[in-house]
Amino acid sequence: MGDFAGASNGPEGGPVPVPAVRRDALLWKLTGLSEYDVRRPLTTTGTNLLGLVKHATAVELGYLCATFDRPTIRPLPWGNTDVEPGSDLWATSGESQEQIVDQYRQAWTQADSTINNVSLDTFGRVPWWPADDNEVTLHHALVRVIADTHRHAGHADILREQLDGSVGMNEGNLSTTLLDAGDRDQQRSRLERIASRLGA
Repeated sequence: MGDFAGASNGPEGGPVPVPAVRRDALLWKLTGLSEYDVRRPLTTTGTNLLGLVKHATAVELGYLCATFDRPTIRPLPWGNTDVEPGSDLWATSGESQEQIVDQYRQAWTQADSTINNVSLDTFGRVPWWPADDNEVTLHHALVRVIADTHRHAGHADILREQLDGSVGMNEGNLSTTLLDAGDRDQQRSRLERIASRLGA
């Protein structure tokens, strides 16, 4: 499903009290794009869609697997001298889009195994944090991952709209009333006039 819902190790054996987070919304932002466009750096710091997926993979494996001594499918980029700093945010020429997407889906499975089998109040240690200040509960780690996923899904929204005008929170939910291109142009022009008048 691509969300964090369904775990049964919450209070009194009920579901974990977190909102469903559609991880697959992040993947949806890649749909229909060329290999160039999914890798294309669209900000001055090089932010790109495929890199966001690669980063999200590392975040789930790091906070929800390695932190609780559970297996990961790839080495973590943080605290690893064999990995180029920042390389979790972009795909190398040897990493295909299919490979990165598949690894993200595998990370869901491994992270969900932790969520479903480890109590929320269990303590773990974040491997790349300072040794004297790296203890967190699964609840803390889960909230951190949810926040990070939402943050980068928002980045992906903006990047995709820059590329071809596509919008939406996830498939089936465009999350905007500006469906017509003409309406969007009018709204943008309106906001530009307001900004120009007040910024003069």
